[in-house]
Amino acid sequence: MTKMINLYELSENVEEDIKDLWRKVDGVEERNLSKVLKAFQQAGVGEEHLVGTTGYGYDDMGREALEKVYALVFGAEASLVRPQIVSGTHAISTCLFGLLRPGDELLSAAGAPYDTLQMVIGIKGHCSGSLSELGVSYKEVALDNMEEPDLDLLEESITDATKVILIQRSRGYSWRPALSIDSIAAIIERAKAVNPNVICFVDNCYGEFVERFEPTQVGADIMAGSLIKNPGGGLVPTGGYIVGKRQYVDMAAARLTAPGLGAKVGATLNSNRLFFQGFFMAPHVVAESLKSAIFAARIMEELGFEVSPRYDEARSDIVQAVKFDSEELLIRFCEEIQKASPIDSYVKPEPAMMPGYEDPVIMAGGTFIQGSSIELSADAPLRDPYICYIQGGLSKAHTKAALLSALESIFS
Repeated sequence: MTKMINLYELSENVEEDIKDLWRKVDGVEERNLSKVLKAFQQAGVGEEHLVGTTGYGYDDMGREALEKVYALVFGAEASLVRPQIVSGTHAISTCLFGLLRPGDELLSAAGAPYDTLQMVIGIKGHCSGSLSELGVSYKEVALDNMEEPDLDLLEESITDATKVILIQRSRGYSWRPALSIDSIAAIIERAKAVNPNVICFVDNCYGEFVERFEPTQVGADIMAGSLIKNPGGGLVPTGGYIVGKRQYVDMAAARLTAPGLGAKVGATLNSNRLFFQGFFMAPHVVAESLKSAIFAARIMEELGFEVSPRYDEARSDIVQAVKFDSEELLIRFCEEIQKASPIDSYVKPEPAMMPGYEDPVIMAGGTFIQGSSIELSADAPLRDPYICYIQGGLSKAHTKAALLSALESIFS
């Protein structure tokens, strides 16, 4: 009982420590919500846009209004917002296959990309239809000693064959910090100085509405993400988005459907209302996620765990990494987070191989939407030093309750 009381006293002290940081998050939320609201008004969204279509999805006025809203919010010429995009990896690969041709080179500007994307590129595994199999070459620019993009090395690495520069905003399953909007802008500026025609593509997963600006507002040609992460606001049941310059979005659309059809088809069924409402709610839900991450960082740090980012460091995604240094402790933590979930709290997560990963992965996430990363989840590949990636949280109150319950069990 003493440990439990001390833990709750610690949480009160933590909340006092972070109250000014939470207020800053509120300020970003207000700016982003204002941007979204203005876009809804400019697009003239009405009740008639909340109804979907079937079959081919011709003349879907709701889909067209939604894509106008996304383009306005992200400062882009065009967008695709579709339930036919099944994940962030699918959105990203749709862009890459749409933009790249045999003989082209893909250059990653911030080290190795996320595990599942390595399969798409063809640098790990033997997946049929990878970019490598289709004659697209790949190389990457390692991060510098400070785990920041090495702009000088990037400049040296760009050649005439370099068609697309991949910029992964979030940390993925790595210890490196997420790339800030300023860092992304610097990468784009340096790359365009070498070759103005190179296409700068940003994997924006986990980053939407974390800062006041988005990559397409600082020079990115095209970017993509998942709707069961930040922009879905915890309401969208599936889907992804692609936004950017019209010519590049059109190239991705031809890959998503078929050449000649592009963005003109794709039924929305009953999804339009959730897509609109989720996007409207997204700035607030992301703010709750960020507050959850700040709380998690501070309390785990106080208990002696190494965290990244630290509670008072700048953030550009919603992911909080915690280093457990023990497979047993990592698994136990994930089990306890699952117990504190609203859905499947009785289920015990087990490490298992998953498509796109080379290590067994344990995933705790009793979420209303399967695999939703804007709802509270904790997952990790089982590899040394056993880092858990805590993400999401529809409300900071739930995250706090879940963390305290997990920590109480671990330290009792």
